[in-house]
Amino acid sequence: MPAPVTRDDELELVVDSLAYGGNGVARMNGFVVFVRRGLPGDRVRARVTKVKGRHAEALAVEVLEPSPLRVEAPCDHYPACGGCRFQDLAYESQLSAKEDQVRDALVRIGGIADPPLEPALPAESIFRYRNKLEYSFTQTPSGPALGFHKAGRWDEVLDISECWLTTELGNRIREAVRNWSRGTELRAYDQAEHTGFFRHLVLREGRNTGQMLVQLVTAPGDYPRDSFVAVLRRFPEIRSIHHSVNERPAEVTNLPTTLLWGDDAIEEELCGLKFRIRPNAFLQTNTAMAERLYRVAVEYAGLTGEETVWDLYSGIGSIALVMAKDALTVWSVETSEESVACAIENAELNGITNAAFFAGDVADSVAELRERSGDPKVVVLDPPRAGLSGKALRRLGRIGVPRIVYVSCNPTTLAGNLKQLRADWGYELKRARTVDMFPHTPHIETVALLERQD
Repeated sequence: MPAPVTRDDELELVVDSLAYGGNGVARMNGFVVFVRRGLPGDRVRARVTKVKGRHAEALAVEVLEPSPLRVEAPCDHYPACGGCRFQDLAYESQLSAKEDQVRDALVRIGGIADPPLEPALPAESIFRYRNKLEYSFTQTPSGPALGFHKAGRWDEVLDISECWLTTELGNRIREAVRNWSRGTELRAYDQAEHTGFFRHLVLREGRNTGQMLVQLVTAPGDYPRDSFVAVLRRFPEIRSIHHSVNERPAEVTNLPTTLLWGDDAIEEELCGLKFRIRPNAFLQTNTAMAERLYRVAVEYAGLTGEETVWDLYSGIGSIALVMAKDALTVWSVETSEESVACAIENAELNGITNAAFFAGDVADSVAELRERSGDPKVVVLDPPRAGLSGKALRRLGRIGVPRIVYVSCNPTTLAGNLKQLRADWGYELKRARTVDMFPHTPHIETVALLERQD
């Protein structure tokens, strides 16, 4: 049966809910239309942008009747900026929508009829919560500027005067770097033409220590390094200044760095422990909620002090080190060698001697890890958005660990992994909880506890 709409049709729709990813969900006689910029309860006029067999995508061009859930967005750059999607949706509704999306994924994809979901943990702060921001340079008539990509565009960057997700300090440092760049006569990199010099600015902030790390990413070439460092040294919070060169067209910041000034890392404190953070090391970007997420993970692990624990995809060792005091031993694997170096350093910094860290691919490391540690009693997983690979899941399943604590940043891949772990390896979902790390965005963190059934 052909779709009842065609591209560029204008439709009057009522948005029922939010789908995972942030688009509104509307229906025409059962046919689903995903509406960008549509919020639950809105009646909108929307232009169809894409038609597929079972659904269509559309863009809301006019709100005919606003939802009672709408609020005034405080940011002057909203909704043009691609950094936030839901500043105009009441926070309680954002949280409820994320909880519903996790439940839907577990039911629809995971095949779990009645998921044991516990009440979602709301964010402690819905603004000024990020400890890391990556800005892109763009060229304007006034010279280089710094901001974020416009919503839905890879080739246009919006000049930002204030970001509501970072701190006042972060905003001031970004403005200082922008003003310095305009005095250099160098241009911002043009992604379409592959010309220009300035590419990105990365700011990492220890929210509990007040320390700041700065990383400037440029194309190859010379620049006034001394004046750049001098501008940043006016901020006493800045402890570490780095420079990276990106010779490729791809827009990336995870690059080797040259230390320009200060320490090679900054310190952060989480759950009573100290952590050293280098430019490319992974740490959850919401410090306050990371602490709450780790506490949920520890609670789900149910440690008594007698367990061998594996922490797979361990980053800088934050979860492993938080759990170490309640475990017999913790064994961790992480692909990033820089993060592993930080983890080893962090263990020494905190006087923790029962945690070991290894660099490698998780799927390829399971057999060797088992030879070193013996069979684990608890495995903690914190995989990337794509979830566990088939090979990693099979090798983990064969071990038969009694308890798995799965920290997920994507409810659809979490649900898919859970379905396979249930069907092939006898695991059942016992507890799950959504932790809102990223207000005003579609991103969702979930902690799940799986137990193997005899």
